[in-house]
Amino acid sequence: ELSPEDSETAFCTLANREDLNLEEGSVQYCLYQFTRNEKLTETNKLLCDVCTQMHYGPKKNIKSEKKYVYTNARKQMLISLAPPVLTLHLKRFQQGGFNLRKVNKHVKFPEVIDLAPFCTAKCKNVAEGETKVLYSLYGVVEHSGTMRSGHYTAYAKMRNMNNNLSDLVLRGQAPQALETEPVKGQWFHISDTHVQAVSAAKVLNSQAYLLFYERLL
Repeated sequence: ELSPEDSETAFCTLANREDLNLEEGSVQYCLYQFTRNEKLTETNKLLCDVCTQMHYGPKKNIKSEKKYVYTNARKQMLISLAPPVLTLHLKRFQQGGFNLRKVNKHVKFPEVIDLAPFCTAKCKNVAEGETKVLYSLYGVVEHSGTMRSGHYTAYAKMRNMNNNLSDLVLRGQAPQALETEPVKGQWFHISDTHVQAVSAAKVLNSQAYLLFYERLL
């Protein structure tokens, strides 16, 4: 149940979503679609206990007669707690009938991503008045092959230890000073026992399956 105050801010985000200049086929576009405001109408109406009691009376009389009231509603999935480490899992398969096929389309992803447009206005672990929730990329898992067989490789950034991030994990404290640049370090490509230094450009052009970001502090 939502209080009147909560219902007013339930669909508000830390940053204005409508100001986003989204490119289709990007991670930001995927997040925007996943967190979009949905209308529940017709066969998707919401079963409302309050409406049911107002119409039929107390619950004890309702269950015996199986009488319920369904109402139009809105639904939106937003981030309520900004995690220290953000893991994004990209769906790399598509079902056609009884068959599954792998999706090899390149999904663009940035070195620094802002989650604020996808967070609730009262998101935890975010300092009051802050309108950015930034994360820096530090790891990518890539899959080559088909749905039946293939090979997993990884990209990882070697960087200095982030003590502030450890404090966030252990104490859940909101960041006091926010960085806006990617964490500096050297990227490496790991395939079984083979490790090779690579550029950030090569990482960003990979066919990402899993993305790992750390909170910028």
